[in-house]
Amino acid sequence: MTVLESIEASSSPIFSFEILPPLKGNNIQRVFNVIDKLREFDPKYINITSHHSEAIYIPQPDGSHRRIVTRKRPGTVAIAAAIQQKYGIAAVPHIICKGFTREETEYALIDLNFLGIENLLLLRGDSKSADTANQDPALYNQFATDLQAQVNDFNRGIGLDGTAVPGVDRPFAYGMACYPEKHEEAPNMEWELQIARRKVEGGAQYLVTQMFFDNQKYYAFVEACRREGINVPIIPGIKPIIKRDQLTVLPRVFGCEIPEAFAAELRSCKTDAEAVEAGVEWCTAQARDLIAHNVPGLHFYSLMASESVRRVCQNVF
Repeated sequence: MTVLESIEASSSPIFSFEILPPLKGNNIQRVFNVIDKLREFDPKYINITSHHSEAIYIPQPDGSHRRIVTRKRPGTVAIAAAIQQKYGIAAVPHIICKGFTREETEYALIDLNFLGIENLLLLRGDSKSADTANQDPALYNQFATDLQAQVNDFNRGIGLDGTAVPGVDRPFAYGMACYPEKHEEAPNMEWELQIARRKVEGGAQYLVTQMFFDNQKYYAFVEACRREGINVPIIPGIKPIIKRDQLTVLPRVFGCEIPEAFAAELRSCKTDAEAVEAGVEWCTAQARDLIAHNVPGLHFYSLMASESVRRVCQNVF
């Protein structure tokens, strides 16, 4: 079942969450442990993040450094297949531009299609890495909408070289990202709305937001989208804070504003354990308010916070 079909089939907001593939050297049981913790709340789909290779520099005896490129986490395709096979829950692998050539993307699409995975989330990916900032546009998709065009061609059975791709029996259904508080590179919210509109006009069946902590920003964004004729489901993405330093780290990394009432509460926390309690309380209030506003679903960013997500879900589902 596609994400959109799950939303349309449900009379109440659906539950979903995002997981991070384990670092190499760890087995997939770490992923299963997170899913087992949250499975009781009937997740309709599980997102799996994707990560490009990174350059690391190894000190040499002569004082120089040797540069090697490594991928620290296993491929998203394998994790998605394992999840869907074990749990029968729709897996939604992230397909990203940064760090993956168009050819590598095509290989991933072929594999995912073969494995019966029909849902994707299309993203540009992290653009801050020095190794991905100046990718050759002849080899890489530069923006999520470029990636979208490649997936649309694949769905029509057209490969990168223009020849037919056999065996595409069911086209991929996909969602894309949106930013209620504006992407860091967008000059203004009007620009942000136009990009969201392009994604939907290009075939995105739904949009999922960057994390936010102020529901009013989400509601204002949805209202603005509707005025622009963007009528697909816009799924709110939320996260319970679990550390005191996230008060400053999350706004810097993700461009999200933390309301002063919550910020003041976090500033008063003496330990991370106190921050966990404040995070669960705030996220629970957010979730209850969003459900009261009949959102299409609640999507949780559960990285390092699966226990807090479990507690929030116990409070609201």
